[in-house]
Amino acid sequence: MWRRTSILCFRQGIVMAKAAAATVENEARLAWVARARCREVDPDQLFVRGAAQRKAATICRHCPVQLECGADALDNRVEFGVWGGMTERQRRALLRQHPEVTSWSTFFETQRRRQITSVG
Repeated sequence: MWRRTSILCFRQGIVMAKAAAATVENEARLAWVARARCREVDPDQLFVRGAAQRKAATICRHCPVQLECGADALDNRVEFGVWGGMTERQRRALLRQHPEVTSWSTFFETQRRRQITSVG
């Protein structure tokens, strides 16, 4: 029970800390949390180790805020848990591959536009 409570407090603490520091322009950015699929999932399912993280990432597969969540985790260098459908290892790899990125939401949006342009 302690672990579940501490993980939930950790995840909510991140959101609450951001909310406390939010300005008017940041409020829209924080709104993604209310639409996340994982808000109703047992946090123990998202803060797992090893291969279980890949299974946990399936929770994010159809989440409407997957990119926002992943970008937020990368921007804030969140080390633990599954965020935006990415495991801890996948996030570390992205951070190593792209040390120049200062805004992951901008990076993901640019990649999405490039993909649309090349396909269509």
